[in-house]
Amino acid sequence: MSLETRTSDGWATTRFVVLGFGTAGYACADSLLQAGAEHLVVLDDRDNGALREKAQILETLGATITLGPGSTQELPKDVDVVVTSPGVPPHAPLLAQAAEREVPIWSEIELAWRLRDPANAAPWLCITGTNGKTTTVQMLTAMLQAAGHRAVAAGNVGLPLLEAVMDPEPYDVIAVELSSYQLHFTHSMSAHSAAVLNIAPDHVDWHGSLAAYAADKGRIFDNCRVACVYNVADPATEHLVEEADVVEGCRAIGFTLGTPGLSMLGLVDDLLVDRAFVEQRKTSALELASIDDITPPAPHNVANALAAAALARAFGVPATAVRDALRGFRPDAHRIAQVAEVAGVNYVDDSKATNPHAAQASLLAYEHVVWIAGGQAKGAMFDDLVTAARERLRAVVLLGQDKAVIAQALERHAPDVPRFVVESTDTGAMEIVVGEAAKLAQVGDTVLLAPGCASWDMFANYGARGDAFAEAVRRLG
Repeated sequence: MSLETRTSDGWATTRFVVLGFGTAGYACADSLLQAGAEHLVVLDDRDNGALREKAQILETLGATITLGPGSTQELPKDVDVVVTSPGVPPHAPLLAQAAEREVPIWSEIELAWRLRDPANAAPWLCITGTNGKTTTVQMLTAMLQAAGHRAVAAGNVGLPLLEAVMDPEPYDVIAVELSSYQLHFTHSMSAHSAAVLNIAPDHVDWHGSLAAYAADKGRIFDNCRVACVYNVADPATEHLVEEADVVEGCRAIGFTLGTPGLSMLGLVDDLLVDRAFVEQRKTSALELASIDDITPPAPHNVANALAAAALARAFGVPATAVRDALRGFRPDAHRIAQVAEVAGVNYVDDSKATNPHAAQASLLAYEHVVWIAGGQAKGAMFDDLVTAARERLRAVVLLGQDKAVIAQALERHAPDVPRFVVESTDTGAMEIVVGEAAKLAQVGDTVLLAPGCASWDMFANYGARGDAFAEAVRRLG
């Protein structure tokens, strides 16, 4: 199906079904109507006042909205394209029927790519990975803006991508964060450059297997035009580059916390250097910034900075803009954020570490840690994490639904590490957690909230969990 521009007759005659009417689904439906779609059906099993209010708006523009239980069980007979919201798994009944009938299924990202104005289409610099996506996209956006570009972070963070591509004043470049859900149904995107930061078990229930999850992450490299950026320390990311079908001339660019080889960015002493986008890269490297320019200078955050710099340099951003952006950049809340120092003990909030891979990265940033962990493990195991971090663990405080999973890994691999289990699940549980952690910590230690689990068993989200931790620390002080 060829729909070349946002104003082509193809949009008017194509029969669209949008699956899901949340934030993404509404944006998809609204954008299709703006593009001239005249045959649009929106389906969602939910039905509430907020959805009905949004439905009324789109119905006045010609859409058909069907809400309520059972609405997504059967694919309409006359449909040319299904646009699905992220999070709806491929085995959902309507998507399974679409696949069986060979009806194209688009993600919101696929739709956004097709809705770009060919005459003024901003290049996309795309980032995915199990952990670090948001921080890296934000670092990249800061670098692009420091170089004088009209740039925006979009996709899974910042501005909705559909809004970015439909903006009447075109951006110079868009930094796009992409999830595995979004990439699964994305087919025709051709990024200027793209990066996969890391691959670790996550969302396996949605994808069906770790291999399928990794393959969906790797879709970000397909049709890439200038640079495919991979993590030298994570061979799975390099393998995805090797398997990708890229535009001729596209380069593989590595980033490493070690000394960089050819076509890599890395570290020389305490300096971030570029041996990929310099004329004499066989014999020299270009200094970009210092580790001291990065806040916090934890190893995984330095890796994020190197990945962002690789994409920025692929786009022609000068070294001075990379340095200036990093000096002014501060990560969002609950991402390895310093809370306070109390009685010689450092308290750090990394509530965003919602899987073992992210928690391990945080733990390895500190020498002696009282680790606060637990929540909903989502089927994850903690053996590798405990093995990697056990020499740093002063003690562990466990809470939440799957605390026993972590306790068992500790018993197998670090049986001598003291543990305290908090059984309470009410709103005051974090007060107990912090109090016990303070008792176990010694002067110079770090009490680290890096749960390795989702928060929904006890908190509204990871932010609420981090806020509860910070408030308990303040009361402790």
